[in-house]
Amino acid sequence: MLRLHLTPADLCRVRFAGRLHPVGTAMLARQALRDPATAGLVPALAAPQADTTAPTPVPVRAAAASLAHLLPARGRLPDFLTPFEGLESVSAGLAAIRATPPRRVRAELTAAYADLPPTPLRRRFAEADPEILDLFEQAVATWFGAVLAPHWTELASAHRHQVATATHRLAENGLDGLFAGLHPAIGWRPPVLEVRTWWSGEVTGTGEGLVLLPSPVAGPRPRVLVEPERPVLLVYPAAMPRSAAVPGADPLGRLLGATRAALLRRLAEPGRHTTTALAGAVGVSLSTASEHLTALRAAGLIRTGRDGASVLHRLTPLGGHLLGGSGDVGPGSDRPDEWHSGLRP
Repeated sequence: MLRLHLTPADLCRVRFAGRLHPVGTAMLARQALRDPATAGLVPALAAPQADTTAPTPVPVRAAAASLAHLLPARGRLPDFLTPFEGLESVSAGLAAIRATPPRRVRAELTAAYADLPPTPLRRRFAEADPEILDLFEQAVATWFGAVLAPHWTELASAHRHQVATATHRLAENGLDGLFAGLHPAIGWRPPVLEVRTWWSGEVTGTGEGLVLLPSPVAGPRPRVLVEPERPVLLVYPAAMPRSAAVPGADPLGRLLGATRAALLRRLAEPGRHTTTALAGAVGVSLSTASEHLTALRAAGLIRTGRDGASVLHRLTPLGGHLLGGSGDVGPGSDRPDEWHSGLRP
């Protein structure tokens, strides 16, 4: 049991993470899906089919095997593998991992490997060997693209639903009601959160607040990350999205390809949809997003135009009808009153 003592400053700054972290989610999911009980709940994630429209630097099976060897099968993950930085995309998250000081890499991986047989690959990873770090980055990017990217929209939607539900509970019942309803493994004895996680002890909050992150693929237990001068991060399991639990449940993905379907759905949401923002939202590289957006534009499903220095993408009515079939093409649509007059058709 971990007992997290929250200070008054922490309690004044309780908030939710705005969205899932692509690389952090991949790290937790890769470990969680090795548990038969978790994998049984989401067969579509446990036995993925690679998206043939996206480049795969190494075969998916090889990527999965590499990660299975380098990551502990269960228990606490090295903290540097779930960084705060790099929220915007897989590549940004991997860059944050790569920037970790070698001393910290050695310390955290040595602790993680304490009960595992030593191997040359693990030893070189713990030594921050650049060649093994390259292998790790390729494996994460490939595994994310094959396993999580096809379901990223559903995973993100499940996260938003959990945040909305918890926010409503907070508004009605205050912090007591919020903490009491997070997860059965989280208890609240003011001012202490008791968390049945993978490690135990007494920890005091940093005074920078508490960030709550419900994740559909967090695994069976909550996770706690405590670093000086940062808010405490509490990741806790959330309900799996229905569509990710049923193989072949996404007809739009079968029609367009999973990545293009995810981009099209993202464009139906509010916001300024630049290529960079869309790439980060669905967890693909900038070049991959650009390629898929070009295909969607050629099919008449989206329009692209320039607004000052930014290039923005919007759904066309055809794209909106493909998503919903109702004629209401959503807040990200190409309606005359929403499309900036300076954008090219």
